[in-house]
Amino acid sequence: MNGTTEILSARRICKSHPDPNTGYDVEALHEVSVTVNHHEFVSVIGPSGCGKSTLLRIVAGLDQPSSGEINVAGRRVTRPGADRGMVFQEYALFPWKTTQANVEFGLLLKGIKKDERAKIARRFIELVGLKGSEQKYPHHLSGGMRQRAAVARALANNPKILLMDEPFAAVDAMTRQRLQEELTAISAVERTTVLFVTHAIEEAVFLSDRVVVLAGRPGRVITDMKIELDRPRRWDQLARDPRFNGYCETLTGLLHGKDAGAEAVT
Repeated sequence: MNGTTEILSARRICKSHPDPNTGYDVEALHEVSVTVNHHEFVSVIGPSGCGKSTLLRIVAGLDQPSSGEINVAGRRVTRPGADRGMVFQEYALFPWKTTQANVEFGLLLKGIKKDERAKIARRFIELVGLKGSEQKYPHHLSGGMRQRAAVARALANNPKILLMDEPFAAVDAMTRQRLQEELTAISAVERTTVLFVTHAIEEAVFLSDRVVVLAGRPGRVITDMKIELDRPRRWDQLARDPRFNGYCETLTGLLHGKDAGAEAVT
């Protein structure tokens, strides 16, 4: 799954914002550099408040860095674009649209003809396991199903990189593990490049080719760890794998160590 060509580079990203209590600038990110290769799955973990989601929003073009530069496929990021698909913690589906219409939405904006966008949407709806739910509205779907629809919508646009901000945090533990397994399978089939933010160490190790650890505050990179575990990955196998547990223990130690900042990981 690893690629050899860089698709994303975040170089020396700094981000400051005014503290509402004091009015002084507070540095959220300090010279954070992260790269992601084609077809690579990279997770970013760190304590609460270390700037993980801020970094992802800057990569998405939803926020601007105070200094530093983001490039995707060699082009500087200054605003949102179709080359980056975003999946949020909240499902962010249009409640008045069906699953089919939600997944088609980005394709509609691109001007793709009706028959073609319906065909593309059906393919990704089936890929994420929602076949038969095309005409259901979000309020008829479970939390896990809604997040599958959000993933299908992002993938249907064929982004160069998929950005995911704690997308499984709002679902129960069993659904979360099932979605994690499905995401690894989908990313393998589609050869998707993913930058994934999570609080959960085990989730990061299970999903990733590399795990980037941020300490705070301000957020800064303290480790970029390669995860050398065979694919495909299943929880019933990896949970007993000493290598998996070793990675988790090492990352836990880093996050609770003296370099991890004042806040505990959640």
